Amino acid sequence: MEWENQTILVEFFLKGLSGYPRLELLFFVLILIMYVVILLGNGTLILISILDSHLHTPMYFFLGNLSFLDICYTTTSIPSTLVSFLSEKKTISFSGCAVQMFLGLAMGTTECVLLGMMAFDRYVAICNPLRYPVVMNKDSFVPMAAVSWFAGVINSAVQTAFVVQLPFCRNNVINHFSCEILAVMKLACADISGNEFIMLVATTLFTSMPLLLIVISYSLIISSILKIRTSEGRSKVFSTCSAHLTVVIIFCGTILFMYMKPKSKETLHSDDLDATDKLISMFYGVTTPMMNPLIYSLRNKDVKEAIKHLFNRRFFSK
Repeated sequence: MEWENQTILVEFFLKGLSGYPRLELLFFVLILIMYVVILLGNGTLILISILDSHLHTPMYFFLGNLSFLDICYTTTSIPSTLVSFLSEKKTISFSGCAVQMFLGLAMGTTECVLLGMMAFDRYVAICNPLRYPVVMNKDSFVPMAAVSWFAGVINSAVQTAFVVQLPFCRNNVINHFSCEILAVMKLACADISGNEFIMLVATTLFTSMPLLLIVISYSLIISSILKIRTSEGRSKVFSTCSAHLTVVIIFCGTILFMYMKPKSKETLHSDDLDATDKLISMFYGVTTPMMNPLIYSLRNKDVKEAIKHLFNRRFFSK
């Protein structure tokens, strides 16, 4: 692209499902319902983990952070996406796009690291139960959560800063539902191999490393489960592991597919984003936060008892 074709962009056009009004209406209804479920499910989990003293444990502290992350992550993009489905104006300012990229990537990175921390917590609880109160005390699990947030913010700040400094040409059409960082990078009229390398390194560090920690932790957990003599005990512990691993596979698997798969030069500079990428992006951006409270906690006996206790205290205390 010639340098004279460059221009200072003040806004981007989010293509999304433009040209398919019926699909836009269908996705508006589906995503709106899913967003409400996300707010209710994760909000309920946060509320009961604060109000019920029995849930003031490291596991539920991490789950509370995870629920808050899911609410923040979806709120960075879903409201604007819903508005765009019903509006003819599907634009977003350059600064607004940068903020959306930063918040989305920060929340996603934080969740990856936090899932690794949660796997370590479960490993200590199951494999070293007698040492659990010593290892996972408040001086340990609070800094672990803080490190997760810090890693997410730093990674996102670095990657967003490199993207916004790229020279953009006259094409301002983002072929996505939101300002997803890969979709924005495609619009740059410059070599973005450096940005791709930074993204690959960051994905390896903040996704593959937590995933490795998860694999190691759960390998040791499964080994301990197999040593349990009673089938009831094995079933109870394995149920907890399967729930966590389900969320990990869905969340980390989709991120690895999106950010680490090889891209040919033709694909990189094509105007049309592969439809599979769009669907996968929406899948892990909406479905996973909706499933987390259901898979992780609302099935949990402790959480059910806490909800029942708070309900009885609220309506039958007099």
